[in-house]
Amino acid sequence: MTNTNSNLRHIVLITLSAAIGGFLFGFDSSVINGANGALKAHFHATDYQLAWSVSLALIGAAIGAFFAGKVADAFGRVRCMLFASDLFLLSAIGSGIPFGIPDFILWRVIGGLGIGMASIIAPIYIAETAPAHLRGRLGSMQQMAIVIGIFVALLSNYLIVRIAGSANAPMIGNIKAWQVMFWVEIIPAVLYGYAAWKLPESPRYLVHKGYLEQAKKVLAQINPEGVDKEVETIQSSFKTKKSAKFIDLLEIIDGKERISPILWAGLGLAILQQLVGINVIFYYGTMLWQSVGFGESDAFLTSVISSGVNLVMTVVAIMLIDKIGRKPLLLIGSIGMAVTLGTLGLCFMNLQPDGTLPGAAPVIALIAANLYITFFAATWGPVMWVMLGEMFNNRIRTVAIAICGLAQWFANFVVTWTFPVLTGEDGVGVGPTYMIYTFFAAFSIFFVAKFIKETKGKELEEM
Repeated sequence: MTNTNSNLRHIVLITLSAAIGGFLFGFDSSVINGANGALKAHFHATDYQLAWSVSLALIGAAIGAFFAGKVADAFGRVRCMLFASDLFLLSAIGSGIPFGIPDFILWRVIGGLGIGMASIIAPIYIAETAPAHLRGRLGSMQQMAIVIGIFVALLSNYLIVRIAGSANAPMIGNIKAWQVMFWVEIIPAVLYGYAAWKLPESPRYLVHKGYLEQAKKVLAQINPEGVDKEVETIQSSFKTKKSAKFIDLLEIIDGKERISPILWAGLGLAILQQLVGINVIFYYGTMLWQSVGFGESDAFLTSVISSGVNLVMTVVAIMLIDKIGRKPLLLIGSIGMAVTLGTLGLCFMNLQPDGTLPGAAPVIALIAANLYITFFAATWGPVMWVMLGEMFNNRIRTVAIAICGLAQWFANFVVTWTFPVLTGEDGVGVGPTYMIYTFFAAFSIFFVAKFIKETKGKELEEM
């Protein structure tokens, strides 16, 4: 058994442990998919109340993402993960015992804070511990964990509904099926806390705080060769012991202080990943398919199949990201999403007065939806998180990712809140809504071609 193999196993183990936060990110954000219809019926909620119930968790995520960098810099990457695991646990318990829409929203916002923190800290930690030649694949483990979380959430929802008969049916005494859906999350929340507690601290955080001997021990476990030189390189990359501030994201361009182009690139990636509407499928997919004629059980099963496609194609992305590169994958994904979203939009333009799709349109829409997920999962899904973790230099990384994370979750909120409103009784309809997502997918082609630079194979200290 060679030392290299032993090191690789150690690297993969700590990456997977950190990525459990991604699993909870996916699970917590998607478990609502199976519960939103039952929630609406149980509390007699309006379209607007449902929109707030689903989307306000994302405001919590935006806040959590924004402050995750500060928490990680002040207290360490590992303690940030431990805090996030506590938030997930509290949210899982509370979401299953709400008295009404207001306190349900409160529990979901608490979970959202955990989602936001986990979404930022995992790519930071993985990027700071992974070797450059493996960083793309290991960084993609975050997205892999997210899609596994989505899949498990939707699968557990489907199984619970099959057992109970309906999401709003009693399952354990007076406890309804939709409440049990939220309580399933207690298990991974506890596992995340335990795994984080066992993780070594990020070597770059340790160097930045002056704990050089501890940093050397962590780096030696990853790669025992050239540890002293790597510590010196990391030290020099910080330039100063002062923590980075938002003003450090400004550059002097044409004699004026302007936002750094690299931050604009990160913001564009973060926002466009959401404006193509991917989370509509994972937050509202079951309701969407029911609204166009699928039965409740079939709609739940369709959502499980879609999340399965998401899972398989993320594996493909992990295999390709360090071979093809980040930018080519983004371009392929943008083109594919524009075509498939356009097809979905055209299908939904033909909704009948009773809300169903005519002829072969349901099959075409289902195929187009899963092809859309295929292109997203193999490209923009993992690549955005990988690039946010690696495209910024050591000094500004946590601050820059905090800004991008805030923007990403706010864009997610906008899409999630507007979908039930745009497709409701007073909205523009499902077809035009999907045409909006098509526009942003098409725009992303231009954005990537012009503003995104390849980062494949570069050391973080080269950024």
